[in-house]
Amino acid sequence: MEPVRPSVLGVYTPADMARVDTLSAATIPVSVLMENAGRAVARAIRRHVRPLRTLVLCGPGNNGGDGYVAARLLSDAGWPVAVAEMAPPALNTASSAPACLYTGPRVPFAVAEVARAELVVDALFGAGLSRDVEGAAADMLRAAARLVAVDIPSGVDGATGQVRGYAPQAELTVTFHRFKPGHLLYPARGLMGRLILADIGIPDRLVEQVPFTAWRNEPGLWRLPVPGAESHKYSRGVVSICAGGSMPGAARLCASGARAAGAGLVRVAAGGAARDYRLGPAGVIVDDAPLATLLEDARRHVWVCGPGLAPDEVAQTLPVLLAAGRCVLADAGALSAATDRPEQLRGVAVVTPHVGEFTRVFGPVGANPPERVREAARLIDAVVVLKGATTLIAAPDGRLAINTHATPALGTAGSGDTLSGVIAALLAAGMPIWDAACAGVWLHGEAGIKAAAQTGGWPLVEDLDRYLGPARHDAAGSRG
Repeated sequence: MEPVRPSVLGVYTPADMARVDTLSAATIPVSVLMENAGRAVARAIRRHVRPLRTLVLCGPGNNGGDGYVAARLLSDAGWPVAVAEMAPPALNTASSAPACLYTGPRVPFAVAEVARAELVVDALFGAGLSRDVEGAAADMLRAAARLVAVDIPSGVDGATGQVRGYAPQAELTVTFHRFKPGHLLYPARGLMGRLILADIGIPDRLVEQVPFTAWRNEPGLWRLPVPGAESHKYSRGVVSICAGGSMPGAARLCASGARAAGAGLVRVAAGGAARDYRLGPAGVIVDDAPLATLLEDARRHVWVCGPGLAPDEVAQTLPVLLAAGRCVLADAGALSAATDRPEQLRGVAVVTPHVGEFTRVFGPVGANPPERVREAARLIDAVVVLKGATTLIAAPDGRLAINTHATPALGTAGSGDTLSGVIAALLAAGMPIWDAACAGVWLHGEAGIKAAAQTGGWPLVEDLDRYLGPARHDAAGSRG
C-alpha cells in the first residue's frame, strides 16, 4: 500500500465545497465544471450497467444541471433516455444552459414514469440539502427499482449523514472533487452503494484557500514510527496498564494489543491482584508494587486506565496518574466512572468511548456526530475516539478523522481493549496524540479485516493480535 497525500484524503462539508465552487468559478466557468461532472456520471453509469431505459430526475439547481449533461451524453451514446423535471431551472442560471442543450424526450414528473424506467438517475438535490425530501419528490425516489445518485442520494444531509425526510437506496453514487461527511457517516453511508469520487478539474491550489478540518483516516494522514538499527525496548516505548481484580481478561487483551502493535515493553500494574496475572503471557511484566512507586520510573510515561477496572479502582489510579503528569488513555471503567462528570477526564490524552459510553459521559451524540465529538474533545482538552461502524477521531483544535476502514467482525467483546493497547503502543513510540489515535484505529480495522478473511468472518478477539504486525507492514507501504 502506498500512502497518499493528506490533501487527497481531505473531506469537505457542503459549505466548504460551496466556497471551493465559488473560488474555482473565478478561473473555470461553472459550465465547464458542470459538463465535467455530468460526463463523470455518464461514464460511471456506462461502466456500471448495459444500456437500458433510463429516466433522469432533474432538480432546478446545479445537481439538476449535472443530470441534464449526463442525460445528453447517455443519449448521444445510444441509450434510451428521458428527463423528468421537478422544476425547470431559472433563466440565466448555471443549469439553464445544459437544460437547453438536452434535446431528448421530457416526460411528466410522475411516479408512472419512474415505474416504466429500468434505471433512475437521481439528480434532484445535492449534498447541501437544506430541507426534508417529501411529497412528490419522495414518491418518485421511492418508486425507483434501480437508482444511481448524482453527488449524494437526495434526502441525505451531506454534513451529517442523517436522512432528511426520505432518501433512496442507490446502487451507485458519483460525487466530485472530495467526499463529504455524509458519504462516510451512517445511516447515509449504507445508502451510497458503490461510491465513486470523480475529478472534475477543480485546481488543487484551492485547498490552500479552503483548508481541510476533516480527513478520511488512511495511511498518509499519519506516519508510523520506524525502528532504527539502534532501537531498543525503551526507545520503542513502554506501555503500562492499570489492572484490577474483577476483569483480568480486559487488561490482558490490552497488553496483547500493545505488544502486537510494536511496544518495546508492556507492564501490568496489578497491585494486590498481581497473582491473577502472573500466568499470562511471558512477555508481559506484572508489577505488584504500589502505583506511587511505579511512577518513580520516568520511562513509564504512557498508561492505560480503565479496561477491567471497577469504579473504586479507577478512583485510586486515574487521579494519581494525572497528578504525575503521565500520558493517559482512558477507556471502559474510567469512562463509566465519569458518567455525567466529563470534567473528571480533563488531563487525559485520549478517551475511546463507544456510543453508549459517550452518551453517559457527554450526553447524546445527536444528529450531528462530527460536531458533538469535536465539542467533547474541546470540553476535556483531549482526543476523543468515538468507536462505531464509522469511527470519529476528534482533536481539541477541531481536526477530525473519519474512519471507515473496519469490519463488523470487530463487534466482539474485548475488541476495544485491544484498540486501547494499540493506540498506547503508538503513543509510547512517540507519535503525536491525534496521529496515534488515528493510526491505531486504522491498524485495528486492518487487523480485523485480515482476521475476518482468515476465519470466515468470525474471528475471536484474540485473533486480532496476529494481524497487527501485517497491518503495520501494509500501513508503512513496505515491500516484501
